Amino acid sequence: MYKKLFVPVDGSELSHRAMDGSIALAKQLGAAINGFVVEPDLPLSVVTPDAHASTERIKQHESMNEAHATALLDQFAQKAKAAGVEFIASHVTAYSVDHAIMEEADKAGCDMIVMVTHGRGPVGEFLFGSHTKAVIARSKLPVLVLH
Repeated sequence: MYKKLFVPVDGSELSHRAMDGSIALAKQLGAAINGFVVEPDLPLSVVTPDAHASTERIKQHESMNEAHATALLDQFAQKAKAAGVEFIASHVTAYSVDHAIMEEADKAGCDMIVMVTHGRGPVGEFLFGSHTKAVIARSKLPVLVLH
């Protein structure tokens, strides 16, 4: 039924639950995992009129994003490999996390998105938003939410 799981992670403690839970599920289903990281784009407010300084800041930001995403996805890949689960890694830089998740899951040909939620409640959600809730509301794919 589900043969390719799309699992976005961000490096938080909950991400490790997403890794472990999705690997266990993939093993049961005989499915592959597409591990995914969305790195935040550099806010325009930090770009200065000095073109050289802005270029350096952008390069530094991109380098940090690349290093973070690569390290996180390597860790995920090692866990999946140890469990005998096929793993594909991808990452992007984007302003809209939930939009990037849905777009990349579709591009990768996945048939389910597996996400975690912080479970902050209504006040926390109002203050910080919920990428999981946004994906559930707009995704054409089924979304499995781990808590």
